[in-house]
Amino acid sequence: MTKNENISCSVGTPKEIKEDGSFNRQTNRFTTPFGEQPGELPVEANRYRLLWSPACPWAHRAVIVRKIVGLEDVISLGTTSPMRPRIPHVDWEFSLDKDSVDPVLGVQYMSEVYLNADPEYSGRPTVPVMVNIQEKKAVNNDYFKLTNYFETVWSPFHKENAPDLYPEALREEIDDLNELIFHEVNNGVYKCGFAQSQEAYEEAYETLFSRLDQLEQHLSQKRFLFGDYITDSDVRLYTTLIRFDAAYFTAFNTNRNLIREFTNLWGYVRDLYQTAGFGETTDFDAIKRHYHLSITISPDKVEPTVLPKGPELSIFHTPHNREKLSGKDEKFLTKK
Repeated sequence: MTKNENISCSVGTPKEIKEDGSFNRQTNRFTTPFGEQPGELPVEANRYRLLWSPACPWAHRAVIVRKIVGLEDVISLGTTSPMRPRIPHVDWEFSLDKDSVDPVLGVQYMSEVYLNADPEYSGRPTVPVMVNIQEKKAVNNDYFKLTNYFETVWSPFHKENAPDLYPEALREEIDDLNELIFHEVNNGVYKCGFAQSQEAYEEAYETLFSRLDQLEQHLSQKRFLFGDYITDSDVRLYTTLIRFDAAYFTAFNTNRNLIREFTNLWGYVRDLYQTAGFGETTDFDAIKRHYHLSITISPDKVEPTVLPKGPELSIFHTPHNREKLSGKDEKFLTKK
């Protein structure tokens, strides 16, 4: 993994725009790994709270994995509003909770747990973030590795027969594919949406759709990215694809094709949506509100007022017939 992958979620600020107008996402601040070695974050039940916004793709994938492997009773979940608060700095707010305060941490804004951990923190407070409940401090916002921690060192708390999303024999290949997906698809849509020059936008646009075309071809022969079973890579690709038509196509000018216009990618995303942990954690209302009504980071700018009505969710439940590519009904490689 390259240093450029160690980055976080949200909308761009001027310092995240390079001289050529391209988007350069800020780096993560809290990257101490979870584990049993000295200096690592201890893996303990009910020690941490995972904070997320259902709008955010980086946070969504952590919530999907938490659900699939059965960590819901071990790591609690705090949910912010998809709407940015009208305050002078970029933040997430717990305005969905009573009195606009997270009921466990007692904070109103995400920035509070970042400043509790580092009073000099000056970056954007991002999701997902793991918070030490007792200290109310952010301890890890390294979304690039968080799902892998959930899949490996958190295994003592997995449910019985939990799926293996990160098989040891495939980890190097999964990591390599995750890197491509991140740079060219996950962050690729943001490079299109936040580009501030025509040249930077068009370069990101061509890279994005070139990769989507390759994935479309790849998925013509395989049910999932690594064959018959869902892996960590599928989780990461899903969270971008499921937002594509409802948000990125218009809000980020990624308008060459809708995902619905790709035969295999469209079947693939429906296959995943209909899988436990995926569709049930996908909140289209939150996604649309964030990207269409609250995407700006400028507190002085008038926000849009019209929320797109679609998509019609019934289309995600239509038959995908992807099981014919594997000849299997089960979608997960179960842990031994």
